[in-house]
Amino acid sequence: MASLAQSATLAMSQKSQELKAQGVDVINLSVGEPDFFTPDHIKEAACRAIEENFTFYSPVPGYMSLRKAISEKLHRENGLSFAPEQIVVSGGAKQALCNAVLALVNPGDEVIIPTPAWVSYVEMVKLAEGVNVTVHAGLDQDFKITPAQLEAAITPRTRLMILCSPSNPTGSVYTKAELQGLVDVLAKHPDVTVIADEIYEHINFTGEFTSLASFPEIADRVVVINGVSKAYAMTGWRIGFMAAPLSIAKACSKLQGQYTSGASSIAQKAAEAAYTGPQDCVETMRKAFERRRDLVVGLAREIPGIKVNEPKGAFYLFPDVREFIGRTTPSGYVLENSGDVAMYLLEHAHVATVDGAAFCSPGYIRLSYATSDDNIREAMSRISKALGELK
Repeated sequence: MASLAQSATLAMSQKSQELKAQGVDVINLSVGEPDFFTPDHIKEAACRAIEENFTFYSPVPGYMSLRKAISEKLHRENGLSFAPEQIVVSGGAKQALCNAVLALVNPGDEVIIPTPAWVSYVEMVKLAEGVNVTVHAGLDQDFKITPAQLEAAITPRTRLMILCSPSNPTGSVYTKAELQGLVDVLAKHPDVTVIADEIYEHINFTGEFTSLASFPEIADRVVVINGVSKAYAMTGWRIGFMAAPLSIAKACSKLQGQYTSGASSIAQKAAEAAYTGPQDCVETMRKAFERRRDLVVGLAREIPGIKVNEPKGAFYLFPDVREFIGRTTPSGYVLENSGDVAMYLLEHAHVATVDGAAFCSPGYIRLSYATSDDNIREAMSRISKALGELK
C-alpha cells in the first residue's frame, strides 16, 4: 500500500471541490467524465429493472443477456468474434483492467506502458508486483510510440503491454497502419499479452476505429477493455467489461468472484439497454466533443508558450508547459515543475488541471474539455491571463 500513489486526477478534483465549498468560482478541467446526462432510454431500462425485481446478486461475470449484447456489439461494430463466455462484466472498465493485470502479471514480470499513460496503469502493475517499463512518446510524435521503440523495450521478462487508443491523457488515436506496425513487432513475441484499453472508442474524430483484437496475428492474446462510462455518459453506473481469451476470462471471473462478485444488477440492465438501444445519443455527444476539441485547441494555440497537438479522440488536451517552468509568480514563487504550474493555475486562475507527471510525463498538464463551451472559453481566458503574469 505504501508503494501506491493516490490518483492525481481524483486528488485535484477534490482540491477544486474544496475551493468551491469555500465560495471560490473554480472551473474544473481535471476530471475525465462527460458532462451530459445518461440518455433517457437507458435510465428507463434501469427503472424497469427495479420494477421487475432485478435486485438480487448477479452472476459473477455478468448477466448472460448483457454479455450477449456485448458480444453482438463487438461483432457488429468491431468485427470481433468473442463468445459471451469470453466476456466478464465488472464494476467499471477500471476493475476489468485491474482484474486482467492481476491475473496476468507475476512478481518480477515486465509490463510495457507507452507514455503519457493513464494514472492507474503503473499503480495496477505495482499492485501485481510487476515491473513497469515505460516507453515515452512526446508531442513531436503526437504522443504515439513507434515499432522500433516497442521492439527495444521488449525483453525475455516482458509479459504484458497496455495500449490505450484513443488515449487518456493525450487524445491521440493510433491509425490502423500505426497499429499494424506495433502488431508486426508483437507477432514476434508470443509470450506477450496485450491489454487494449478502448474505453474512448466512440469519442473519436477520425471517422474510423481499429481494435487491436482485429489483427489475426495477435488476436488470441489480446484482452479488450471497454464499457459504458464515456460513450453513454454513464460514469456513475460503474459498468465495464473485458473480452478475452477464454482462459483469461475464466481466471478474471474467479478473481472477481472472491473480492467483489457481480456488478450492480440495475446498472447491468441499464448497460444492456445502452448496447441494444438507439445509438444516436452516442453520435450527438461525439459531435459536441469534437466541437469543443476545436474550440479548446484554437484557444490554447493563442496562448504564448503553450504547445499542443490536435487530439483525434477522447476529451483531453495535453499541453506542453515546459516554457513556464522556472518562471516566477506574482507572489514571488518559482514554478519548479509542471505540478507547480497546475497548482498555480488552480490557486491563481481558479482552473483545475492535472500535472502531467501523474501520467508519467512531467512538463505537461492535462485539461479535460468535457464541459460547456462557455466554461472552456472562460477557463482558457483565465489560464492565458495567469500565465501572462509570470515573470
